[in-house]
Amino acid sequence: MLSGDQDLPDGIGMARLAWTRLPTADGAVLPLPEGSAAASTSAAQDELFVGAVESLDYEVIENYAYREEQAQRSKFWVPYYIMLKWFFALLIGVGTGLAAIFINLAVENFSGWKFTLTFKIIQHSYFVGFLVYILLNLALVFSSVYIITHFAPAAAGSGIPELKGYLNGVDTHGILLFRTLVGKIFGSIGSVGGGLALGKEGPLVHTGACIASLLGQGGSAKYHLSSRWVQIFESDRDRRDLVTCGCAAGVAAAFRAPVGGVLFALEEVTSWWRSHLMWRVFFTSAVVAVVVRSAMNWCNSGKCGHFGAGGFIIWDISGGQEDYSYQELLPVAIIGVIGGLLGALFNQLTLYITKWRRTYLHKKGKRVQIFEACLISLITSTVSFVLPLLRKCSPCPELEANSGIQCPHPPGTDGNFVNFYCSNDNEYNDLATIFFNSQDDAIRNLFSAKTFHEYSAQSLITFLVMFYSLAVVTFGTAVPAGQFVPGIMIGSTYGRLVGMSVVKFYKKLNVDEGTYALLGAASFLGGSMRMTVSLCVIMVEITNNLQLLPLIMLVLLISKAVGDFFNEGLYEEQARLKGIPLLDSRPKQVMRNMSARDACKNQKVVCLPRVSRVVDIVSVLRSNNHNGFPIVDRGQNGEQLVIGLILRSHLLVLLQSKVDFQNTPFPCGPGVLNRHNFSDFVKPPSSKGKSIDDIHLTDDELGLYLDLAPFLNPSPYIVPEDMSLAKVYNLFRQLGLRHIFVVPRPSRVVGLITRKDLLLEDDGDIATTELQSTTVRAHLNGKTLGGNPHLQRPLLDSLMIEE
Repeated sequence: MLSGDQDLPDGIGMARLAWTRLPTADGAVLPLPEGSAAASTSAAQDELFVGAVESLDYEVIENYAYREEQAQRSKFWVPYYIMLKWFFALLIGVGTGLAAIFINLAVENFSGWKFTLTFKIIQHSYFVGFLVYILLNLALVFSSVYIITHFAPAAAGSGIPELKGYLNGVDTHGILLFRTLVGKIFGSIGSVGGGLALGKEGPLVHTGACIASLLGQGGSAKYHLSSRWVQIFESDRDRRDLVTCGCAAGVAAAFRAPVGGVLFALEEVTSWWRSHLMWRVFFTSAVVAVVVRSAMNWCNSGKCGHFGAGGFIIWDISGGQEDYSYQELLPVAIIGVIGGLLGALFNQLTLYITKWRRTYLHKKGKRVQIFEACLISLITSTVSFVLPLLRKCSPCPELEANSGIQCPHPPGTDGNFVNFYCSNDNEYNDLATIFFNSQDDAIRNLFSAKTFHEYSAQSLITFLVMFYSLAVVTFGTAVPAGQFVPGIMIGSTYGRLVGMSVVKFYKKLNVDEGTYALLGAASFLGGSMRMTVSLCVIMVEITNNLQLLPLIMLVLLISKAVGDFFNEGLYEEQARLKGIPLLDSRPKQVMRNMSARDACKNQKVVCLPRVSRVVDIVSVLRSNNHNGFPIVDRGQNGEQLVIGLILRSHLLVLLQSKVDFQNTPFPCGPGVLNRHNFSDFVKPPSSKGKSIDDIHLTDDELGLYLDLAPFLNPSPYIVPEDMSLAKVYNLFRQLGLRHIFVVPRPSRVVGLITRKDLLLEDDGDIATTELQSTTVRAHLNGKTLGGNPHLQRPLLDSLMIEE
């Protein structure tokens, strides 16, 4: 083992002041100072990252096991592999659609039974009805928080920050396990059905990702629900594609917006994209749309109990405002500014409260988390029941005969003009219409067209202040929680307020208050989540109104610009708080003035020789948390050459199997190829994998040797030490890497590859290529290179030399 002993200034600490985090939490950029080969940064240097996350290996490890497996595959493997990808996309769509149907049916029926029973009881006693209402909500919320705290802690929250991290190259332990899926489904039913100020849309995205991951790994081995027949996708890259399909399917199922789901996966959660993946994601979302539509048709026949006639989230305002005037651009811009300000404030308040909650409250144990959620449920139920009692009822307005709107509406069902604590039968309580109602029905009421003067400004302001406060406090509790629907409720409330002002000011314009409610909802989501294209399409799909597309685009652009002036988006802030090192789409400006060597000045070099003693390997694994180790060997002239990189997880597999131990410190023969398959080195997703503490070796075994050459990656990515850190950043993010070797300036060039060299055909003429390397000629002539070329001539030869 080689170890660097240079005591240089802390370049990592300097860089962290300027930008969020260097490429990975476990040592992404590997330096190569003089007299050393490479190094990696320990995650223990930052308390937010200790044992919480681990980088994913999106790079293909082209070791002997991988090459042998590729060579043994028949010519039918590629079409079979592609067919399986499409089949799994179908399964993901069907599974996510069925999960969404189950969640929606459960939430709507629990809510329907709750409101129906409460309305029946309050006909005789409002106090008894109040107690029943509180107890029902408390029971549902308690079931949710109990499942999360005792069974699936990773199912708390929306799960979108963790998924952004996963698709960005960082795996958070536990987020894609089977118990997380179960906890997400049943926990969201309890939390949303219990009336908390949160939604089920974020958890549905996480649910789709869990279904995709479990299908990709063949089920759950822990709960004996696995099958080796479907364990085809064993690399992190393949699983990443499946999880992307699952995220898009979750959005498509939550909003019945298949195109919005595709754009959400493209814009919000992935840090890379491939054109051929677009088709599979689109196909998955289309399957979800078909499944959900089939369920809606079935439910519209009256077989779903209290399931609303509107079905899944769809607030049709196509019958509202048909046109708009240039005079409305000013109030629309005002809505965008308000959405940006309130969205940024929401992000900042939730960040402070969540940080305080994690620091002081949740450290006290599960009972405190359960008590907190139940207390918030008690407060929410009290506010939603008592405040409408304090509001004076209003007489029913004169409605058009063909409007299809009834006033007052029968209590306990979806609709406008709810009669709650009113003395006369022809009166309604405008605050109860949005407060003492399910969230989907409340939004449908706020979006409703041709319902002028349904709400008073006092009621809307009261609801806005109280629900905004409840949403801020509820976000971060130990229950599955989404922020789409609460954000829509907040935005539609102040949007309707602006619409009321516009109707009063521009009396001659054909202005509808529901239109401004829609624009307000879009502005708040844009100001909080900072989504533009995907959110625009989702809002159009869920409202079935294409005519308002230009106005929605305008408010989204304004709200995002205003929000970006103050802080980052909601998911980015929460990801940083949870210690998930996301790589932004662009490097920081200061990185253009930094080199790769500046970013890794103080990193300690830890290398292993090609043939290492087992005791030395165990010592290295116990003494640091690095996840990648350069392997060095002696060249023909006795100089030390770096021949590749081996991962920590691969070393643990070799130590546990013990079949590759040898008595002599000499390179092994070719027989090692038959001892391992590529699947032996696969780590289950979202699991902690093997630990050095789980491996037990005798004294005799510790004295043996292990040849690491057959198991290393002989061709890792390398960059010169004086390369701009911004270029390293873009390379790392776009390729989804985990490690990069930083090397001294090379002394010679062995070739130059241009675009023409990469446009090779199977029957192409070799003479037309600009470069005629031995590898390319052998491949085109149908030959394979014999022997072990990278052992005699390392791929990093003359680039990484230790003096």
